[in-house]
Amino acid sequence: MEFGNQKTTPFLTFSGQAEEAMSCYTSLFEQSRIDHLVRHADGKVLHAKFTIKGQTYMCIDSAVKHEWGFTPAISLFVACDTVDEIDRLYAELSRDGQVLMPLGDSPFSEKFAWVNDRFGVSWQLNLAKPQPSSV
Repeated sequence: MEFGNQKTTPFLTFSGQAEEAMSCYTSLFEQSRIDHLVRHADGKVLHAKFTIKGQTYMCIDSAVKHEWGFTPAISLFVACDTVDEIDRLYAELSRDGQVLMPLGDSPFSEKFAWVNDRFGVSWQLNLAKPQPSSV
């Protein structure tokens, strides 16, 4: 499996929702796709690789029952390009999830939000303030 020049790859461990999460994420973000998917005999994800906005991620459905899940201590930070993009991502990722910081302006960005999606993955969405043009 090829990863190009990327030396570290976020790896998400789900408990039966890996394919649903990948499909959700790749439908929400531009420059996104499922690159590789291998299933267990029961149909759950044995191993998968997908791309969001040019960044490679990997995921599985854990074959082992575990007590732990995702936590906001690790989050995926997304640099949004437009107001429409951040508004759409906020609406979709927060649906049936948890809003940690509601979408609004902040001292460091035009708009910012922090949410846990319905799968438990934590996302920071950021729309940078426009940079003053230099003449």
